[in-house]
Amino acid sequence: MSSPIYKRILLKLSGEALMGKQGLGIDPLVVNEVAQELKEVKQLGVEIGIVIGGGNIFRGLSASARGMDRVSADYMGMLATVINALALQDYLERYQVFTRVQTAIKMEQLAEPFIRRRAIRHLEKGRIVIFAGGTGNPYFTTDTAAALRAIEIEADAIIKGTKVDGVYDDDPKINKNAIKFDQLSYLDVVKKRLKVMDATSVMLCMDNKLPIVVFNLTVKGNLKKLILGEAIGTKVCEEKND
Repeated sequence: MSSPIYKRILLKLSGEALMGKQGLGIDPLVVNEVAQELKEVKQLGVEIGIVIGGGNIFRGLSASARGMDRVSADYMGMLATVINALALQDYLERYQVFTRVQTAIKMEQLAEPFIRRRAIRHLEKGRIVIFAGGTGNPYFTTDTAAALRAIEIEADAIIKGTKVDGVYDDDPKINKNAIKFDQLSYLDVVKKRLKVMDATSVMLCMDNKLPIVVFNLTVKGNLKKLILGEAIGTKVCEEKND
C-alpha cells in the first residue's frame, strides 16, 4: 500500500452531500457511507478535521434573499451545521472511530467549544474533530470556516467533497462540453469566478499557501485514493506547476 501524501487534512463537506437523493434532511445511508470512507482514511494514519455545512436543513443566504433578517438566518444556518455534525459523529462512533465535535458557538451540553490547542491535541491523539457552527459569525460561509480552521490546525490541504469530479469552466450537468481543470492557481479561481469556494476562503488559502483539492465524494473509494496520491479531482495551489 502506498503512503498517504497528507499527514493532516481538513475535509469540507456540504450539507447537501448528506441528503443523498432526498430533497431535504439527512440520508442515513449516505452518512453511513461517508463514515466508512473516513474510517478507511483514518486507518492510514491521517489526522482528519471536518467542517460541515447545513444546506440540507437550512440555507441562511436563501432565507435572507426571501426577506428574513440576514443575521438571524445565518445563525439558524449555523445551528443546522451542528445537527449534521452530531449525525456524522454518531455514525463514525458506530465504527469505533473516536470523534469530538467542536462548535464556534458555545453549547456545552452538545459539544466542546472550539479551542485551537485542544483541537490539535485531539488530532494528535487520533480523534476525528468535526468543526460545527461555521465561524460563529454571520455573513461568513462554511467555506470560510473551512479555510480558517484548516489554517488554525495547520492542515496540509483542504479536501472539498462535492457531487462532481472536479472544477469545470461551466456546469457539467447542463453543458456537456464543459472543460474540467486538473490544476488551477488561486488567482485563476478568483478571476474566472469558478465555483470552488467563495472568494474570501480562496484568498485565505492563497495567503497561507494552503492547497485545495476538489473531488467527487459520491464515488466510493475516491477519498482514500486521493489521500494515497492518485490524480483525482482538481487541485488549486499557488502556481499551476506546483
